[in-house]
Amino acid sequence: MKREKSEALFEKAKKYFPGGVNSPVRAFRSVGGTPLFIQKGKGSHIWDADGNEFIDYCGSWGPLILGHANDKVVDAIKKTVENGSSFGAPTALENDLAELILNNNKYIQKIRFVSSGTEAVMSAIRLARGYTKRDKILKFEGCYHGHSDSLLVKAGSGLVTFGNTSSAGVPESFVNETIVVSLNNEAAVKQAFAEFKDQIACVIIEPIPANNGLLLQRKEYLQFLRDICTENKTLLIFDEVINGFRIGFEGAAGYYNIQPDIITYGKIIGGGLPVGMYGASAEIMSNISPEGNVYQAGTLSGNPVAMAAGIAQLTECLKPNFYQELERKTQFLIKEIRSHLPSSIIPFNIFSVGSIFWIAFTNKEVVRSAEEIDADSMKYFRVLHKELLERGIYLGPSGYEVGFVCEAHTEEDLIKTAKAFGEALEIAMK
Repeated sequence: MKREKSEALFEKAKKYFPGGVNSPVRAFRSVGGTPLFIQKGKGSHIWDADGNEFIDYCGSWGPLILGHANDKVVDAIKKTVENGSSFGAPTALENDLAELILNNNKYIQKIRFVSSGTEAVMSAIRLARGYTKRDKILKFEGCYHGHSDSLLVKAGSGLVTFGNTSSAGVPESFVNETIVVSLNNEAAVKQAFAEFKDQIACVIIEPIPANNGLLLQRKEYLQFLRDICTENKTLLIFDEVINGFRIGFEGAAGYYNIQPDIITYGKIIGGGLPVGMYGASAEIMSNISPEGNVYQAGTLSGNPVAMAAGIAQLTECLKPNFYQELERKTQFLIKEIRSHLPSSIIPFNIFSVGSIFWIAFTNKEVVRSAEEIDADSMKYFRVLHKELLERGIYLGPSGYEVGFVCEAHTEEDLIKTAKAFGEALEIAMK
């Protein structure tokens, strides 16, 4: 595979950006080699600066559920931007996208658009604190909620613990308001509520954790969280920035039929443009300024171009059997990969939900917590990733990240991908 242009671009980028990138995982540190500089994408394929072509299962980390440069999304963007790219004032497009979402999602009544998933979660946390008049939040090891200070926290060594900062620049006072427990551990959650009675504003969880492996949770566990939050007058936040509109139009709330108090979204609702959103009941959302006293603002919130792209994309997602067909493709891919597995293979599994899948070098039938992931197994993914690139298959450059199947993936794409997996795994196991 040619990499000369990507290598030259990376050397130049290192003069301008820390580590040569504008988001850490892009640096290819965990898989080695030079990051690919992508030049264009269409459908299920992308091309890098050197002209190499790949079948893409990253999809910009999930937003491109229709594939790259979908004609309807591109047309909506072009039509809208011709009238202006931003106004810092309301537009009808905000109403149109909100109506489209709320008319098809019974778990929220009012929403607020923002510009990223991180901003959506940060705002949801502030809303929960303002609504409950409590300060502490409870999160789970293995769930990622963006890079705001209160949530850049990893677990300490105890069953229930205040976390340790996982980034420099996060004051200890912020961390002390964040309680961290292990996923899938009801005893730990009960202990936290006992120790910090009437102090916990919210429990925040990725109901389908998909940023540190695909840690599928039991419905009973999520229902337990709903019940204990209700008992303690604590708000339950579902962070659905990744899985929202990916496994169904109503996301994990609809998939599990569990009503959270606040839901955060992002990714898919922008059609590939920067966007985020949080929503709740009308009563809870009435606490947001200018109606209430919880302040949140944004110059580019509800950006008309992003709204138009979102309308075009979500309209497609509402087509009959859209999600069933995505899941069918994903299961077909997994079945094909399994049929190409080498006869003597190290522990290997593929976990999936809807059109999300995760490659894991493990013999476990299910992985529900971060502690169950063998860090040493990432050495196999490193080789797998390199060999897949050589065969024209692009996955996100980290073994902890998930992959995504999009509407544009063809059966030919999936069969070619499975064959490449078989060849790459042969080498990864040596």
